[in-house]
Amino acid sequence: MLGFSIYLNEDWSEEKEACIHRMAAIGMEGIFTSLQLPEDDPSQYRKRLAPLLEAAKRNGMKVMIDVSGNVLRHIGLSIDDPARIIESGINGLRIDAGVSWEQVARLSNTMTVGLNASTLTEQDYEQLKQHDADFSRLEAWHNYYPRPGTGLDENWFYEKNKWLKSKGFSITAFAPGDGKLRFPLYESLPTLEIHRHQNPLAAICSLLRDYAVDHAYIGDPGLTPQSRSQIREFFCHDTILLHATAAGPKWRPYIFKTHRNRLDVARDAIRSEQSRTCNQKDDIGPENNIPRHKGSITLDNNLYARYKGELQITKRSLPADKKVNVIGQIAGRDLPLLDFIGSGTRFKMTDNEGENEWT
Repeated sequence: MLGFSIYLNEDWSEEKEACIHRMAAIGMEGIFTSLQLPEDDPSQYRKRLAPLLEAAKRNGMKVMIDVSGNVLRHIGLSIDDPARIIESGINGLRIDAGVSWEQVARLSNTMTVGLNASTLTEQDYEQLKQHDADFSRLEAWHNYYPRPGTGLDENWFYEKNKWLKSKGFSITAFAPGDGKLRFPLYESLPTLEIHRHQNPLAAICSLLRDYAVDHAYIGDPGLTPQSRSQIREFFCHDTILLHATAAGPKWRPYIFKTHRNRLDVARDAIRSEQSRTCNQKDDIGPENNIPRHKGSITLDNNLYARYKGELQITKRSLPADKKVNVIGQIAGRDLPLLDFIGSGTRFKMTDNEGENEWT
């Protein structure tokens, strides 16, 4: 499942309503919010949560709320009355602290419960078993980390997730946003420190592919239109969308279209499968034969004989070659996405809004 975050630090607005609709349109299915952020006014939670729950229901989304202790009292609910929690429209509670394992187990027999994935231990697991928890409704949710330098170590994270998987838990973690960031630090909200301020789709793909994560949520309250487009293309159309610049107008028709990486994956470059066939009749003279950096878009010229017309994107720095024209550059924010273009992956390049990054 993909999800995003909406926080209760502001009154409900048409913009929040529109945000939920936009996120649903790009494949998001879950909403995360919290009742225990120190910057918020708890007395406002009740009136701000109600329209969120209504909007989520209209868009077919599930809502997970981060709670601890007795904070549910702020919205007129109790952790000891799960039936009323479900009636309110809340689909699950992410329990952080201040709730006994007996209470957690009892909740799990009625509704979805998220546990703190990072701190869960073997002893905790045994406690849940002793109290007859319904493990089919228990999930392991990692935190996000607002302060730079406090995000999780990726090796520790991987080993922790292996253990969680061995116990049958599904795992949720957070990727950073890149639009409206969460106050007061505005340093993005990733689970892993290596993902801080990274392209959101790249962070999502990394969590799902490399770290055994099942559900990825955007921690920050906003995504740029570019990132929303990339997430929609990937999860709705199975295509990696890359922002790029062309070295000149004549190269645009070669670049700005949909390509497919060859089935036999090269180490150094992404190779557009049909490019040689499509471009074989073109006269491509040697031009701009400069060193190729990671993300350089290249076109083999007439000197490369039968390879003439092959379009590539370099995955690492390569030296200049008189047979290879550098015709464009992938935007810096999208370079991490190159790692997720594998055998037969479709990718599409679109204009990078005039940024000149190709030289």
